[in-house]
Amino acid sequence: MELRDIEIFLVLAEELHFGRSAERLRVSQARVSQAIRKQERRIGAALFDRTSRTVRLTAVGRQLRDDLQPVYAGLHESLERARLAARGVTGRLRVGMMPFNVVDLHPYWRAFRSRYPQWELDIRPLEFVDPFGRLRDDDVDVLVAWLPVEEPGLTVGPVLCTDPRVLAVSADHELAGRTSVRLEMFADFEHAMAPAFPDYWEDSYLPFQTSQGRPIERGRRSVTNAEELINRVGMGEVLHCFPRHVTRHWGMPNIHWLPVTDLADLSFALVWRTEAENELIGALAGMVRELGATRL
Repeated sequence: MELRDIEIFLVLAEELHFGRSAERLRVSQARVSQAIRKQERRIGAALFDRTSRTVRLTAVGRQLRDDLQPVYAGLHESLERARLAARGVTGRLRVGMMPFNVVDLHPYWRAFRSRYPQWELDIRPLEFVDPFGRLRDDDVDVLVAWLPVEEPGLTVGPVLCTDPRVLAVSADHELAGRTSVRLEMFADFEHAMAPAFPDYWEDSYLPFQTSQGRPIERGRRSVTNAEELINRVGMGEVLHCFPRHVTRHWGMPNIHWLPVTDLADLSFALVWRTEAENELIGALAGMVRELGATRL
């Protein structure tokens, strides 16, 4: 089985949709169908049960998926290491970003790349879905996350930046004409809900209740990415509290940004798996300590 055909099978096994798989792979649906039929002929059994509405793995398909996933991951990692070695790169550090201030953190990344040209620094914005799980699953080596982080097996490193809070509301919202807001006002409106965050961590970003004990309601539909979040705010469906740096990156006429006068600033720090700490992680942490935290 060719490497590309393995990739097509694994993507379809994850998406269970020919159209989405073709889009993700940047091929035609016909190419996906052709690759699956070729694999099924070679194996002598169906890998997917298909109807006009659903695509499901058969028992043979599930077994093949479970067998191929670690093999494909190993091949992909080997090819990536060879690609890096050909460029004289001896290691790669993957940094997952929870804040939006990618530009504001560039001085840290530039300093790291300048001092350690033998290592590749890969900055990856993350969706709002189980970021600590992504770290524990080795999808990233280091996570940039707001504090506090109180997770077993994770080390909290130096702080990169600290930022005040603002509330984002649509331009036609009843709060839009104000110059600032207090947390107590949050209880009067619906806010965006993030999925799979530890309660203490979500509460540190947006408290579950005001100082007077009024609940701050989350919407019923969770938001998983930045584009969906800001669009829902702009449509007036929800409000959302952000660190202030986002106002420099989302200059949108349908959004008003209101300073929050009684919420503590957010600090963002490096976090990594304690058992996975290595020379690259130590070098990045040392670089951040050397340069010091940034006030955004």
